[in-house]
Amino acid sequence: MPAPAAVSPAPVPTTDSNSNDVFIGPLDCGDLREVGKNAVITISTAKSGNGVEQLRDGNLDTFWQSDGSAPHLINIQFLRKTAVSKVCLYMDYTLDESYTSKKISIRSGTSQHDLVDVSAVELNQPVGWCQIHLKGDTTGDGENESLRTHLLQIRILSMHQNGKDAHVRQLCVYGPRQEEQPAFRTVEMSQYTHVR
Repeated sequence: MPAPAAVSPAPVPTTDSNSNDVFIGPLDCGDLREVGKNAVITISTAKSGNGVEQLRDGNLDTFWQSDGSAPHLINIQFLRKTAVSKVCLYMDYTLDESYTSKKISIRSGTSQHDLVDVSAVELNQPVGWCQIHLKGDTTGDGENESLRTHLLQIRILSMHQNGKDAHVRQLCVYGPRQEEQPAFRTVEMSQYTHVR
């Protein structure tokens, strides 16, 4: 699915309580690829006509609307362990007001039973792409790797103006363009790194 284009104000950097960056503004995928198309996406509840299809249709005028009490869940299940760099949600406070998410947490694991929190953000009247960067383990040279996971769960904990239901207009999940290849340290193993 091509990333939807949006005209938005300049990015407004914000940091969450776990020191992961969240940027609100135009979508910037850089050298990343969209990995959400390789996942099965499910939602906890939906109003009729505003389901999971609207989350991924590429149209900023449509939206998923939850139906019920919080937390509202979006589950992103990958068929194999996948590297994820950031999750992008399009929200528009000017259109959705009390349906706009305020507190969001993201959990990661191999199944519903072993999920752990990897990020938590609090948004203030967002208009545009909310790009939540996810970080995995730190490498030996001090750089953060992408988060490798089978399951991501986006938990919408509260809405602006104490709203009950949530609107999310689009969802994109980005990962590195190439999976990291293991570095072989012996001559015997390094001969198998390239196809002749």
